[in-house]
Amino acid sequence: SLLIPHCFHPFPSSLSFSLCLSHPHLLLYTSLISPFCLNTHIDAFRVFLQRHCPVVAEPFSPTPWCWGGRLQTLVRVLIKSSPQVDYRNELIRTADGGQISLDWVDNGDSAAYPECYSRPTVLILPGLTGNSRQTYVLHAVSQANRRGYRCVVFNNRGFGGEELLTPMTFCAADTSDLERVVLHVRELFPQAPLLGTGVSLGGMLLLNYLARKGSEAGLVAGLTMSVSWDTLESCASLEQPINRLIFNRHLASNLCQAINRHRKMLETVVDVDHVLKARTIREFDERYTSVLFGYKSCLDYYQEASPNYKLPRTTVPILCLNAADDPFSPKHALPVALAKRLPNVALLVTSHGGHIGYLEGLYPRGEGYMDRLFGQFIQAAFDHPGDLKGACSIKEELLD
Repeated sequence: SLLIPHCFHPFPSSLSFSLCLSHPHLLLYTSLISPFCLNTHIDAFRVFLQRHCPVVAEPFSPTPWCWGGRLQTLVRVLIKSSPQVDYRNELIRTADGGQISLDWVDNGDSAAYPECYSRPTVLILPGLTGNSRQTYVLHAVSQANRRGYRCVVFNNRGFGGEELLTPMTFCAADTSDLERVVLHVRELFPQAPLLGTGVSLGGMLLLNYLARKGSEAGLVAGLTMSVSWDTLESCASLEQPINRLIFNRHLASNLCQAINRHRKMLETVVDVDHVLKARTIREFDERYTSVLFGYKSCLDYYQEASPNYKLPRTTVPILCLNAADDPFSPKHALPVALAKRLPNVALLVTSHGGHIGYLEGLYPRGEGYMDRLFGQFIQAAFDHPGDLKGACSIKEELLD
């Protein structure tokens, strides 16, 4: 399914008209094109979203003084509020002797779900250098908490404040730690429905996990926001002069700081001094990620990390939010062709929003479009499991 909601300025008209003329069944919400409907027999997920998650058709008008994708991306970091969240930390061990830091919000006072064993749980995966303290994570937890759900944030190794016990961190292509976390949560609460949501690299990791596990993923649904679908294209975008200056160098610096913090453990497997000289994400991945995880080249790693071509292997319903002006994920790399023919995948594209931005209103500190989408979707998934399962059933019929 492809969902292009109405925006203050439309998604580029040439693409919109091309899609509409070639595929008149697509549902498009732009200011230039009338909506069309897909056959509901093979598009149960779209019908589900229209009925239970109305924000997908809601106009998104970016903050008037914060228009472009780069500005949306930058300003969110500076201006977004940080809701008060009190976590309970848990450290779990991995098969290789390492440890993973999980931050829980149990929501024991939940009126909607007073029984702990059946309380719906949301698993949140932060971005590349993020953790449970990022503003977008705190807002997501706040949305889930007010609806009575339990949350657990999966902090990537080395970024949750814990010490590395083995010379191993994480990458977008390696789903072993996520598999360990999902199994752990399912063992703790086998009767509680579990939904996964990932932001940026966390979304890539979630999609790769869902593709790898298929019907055995253990999740009722997935939600991704600002995913980089094609890692090579994302790197090329971030290496454009302006993006390199304001985004790429900063992210590379944060990654190097994390490596330096765990130098004693990691210097047994990589040349730390050489890694610390990286000035871009690509240089970091060439010197560290591809080496640590045994790839022949950085290109091989990027191909394995990219979730775009793996979507057909997924079976659970997945809602994916992307902005056409995201400097991290260029619009030409969005998996439009795949989304059009996968009934369990909804690709929601807005003209504006940047990377994890989606700022709206004159003073966009509080709840925004992305937060409302998160809140409505998880509630829809947990409140209407029968309707949601229809998308999976249709996918299975098509595959048979």
